[in-house]
Amino acid sequence: MPLIVAIDGPAASGKSSVAELLAQHLGVPFLNSGAMYRAVALACQRASVDLDDPLAAGEVAAGLELDFDSSGALLVGGEIWDVGGEEVGELASRVAQHGPVRHAMVARQRILGRHHGCVAEGRDIGTVVFPEAPLKVFLMASPGVRAMRRAEQEGHPERASEYEQELRERDRRDRERSIAPLRPAAGALELNSDDLTLEQVVASILGAL
Repeated sequence: MPLIVAIDGPAASGKSSVAELLAQHLGVPFLNSGAMYRAVALACQRASVDLDDPLAAGEVAAGLELDFDSSGALLVGGEIWDVGGEEVGELASRVAQHGPVRHAMVARQRILGRHHGCVAEGRDIGTVVFPEAPLKVFLMASPGVRAMRRAEQEGHPERASEYEQELRERDRRDRERSIAPLRPAAGALELNSDDLTLEQVVASILGAL
């Protein structure tokens, strides 16, 4: 089976940056599962579908043709979608709670990862999507540090406290949802990135391979 590294962790813990750089080091695709859920949320919004309706949101998810190009950009129906931003992230957190949505996304993630290998990041990659991955990582950071990073990334350092409240609420939803709650996979390498640079986190993961 192609090499798969599974990276899980809470929102804004640096998973995407770590996974992207690690994928470059390993020469395998970067699979951003969070972007896939964001695409579902955005597609629901554009189609005026109720994001809190599991069946309706699941139908949208099942109908999306999702892939990634060589740079790791998300392709929806062959076109690049911009799914960034805090608002889309909040919407994605809502649809990601639905069983039909997760079923569609997990199936697509497995097809992509098992065909080419990948570094995949998300909330349930090591616990649900690729439990057989030879290396599973749970990347953590304190809410305050994550909020500051997100505020600086968005260009609004004055909103750090607001972002921290939003992240704490998203953490609660992710941990308490009935389907695939956020938790470390069995045997996962647990890393706290509060005092680590991106390069140091990647080096720690490479050292565990």
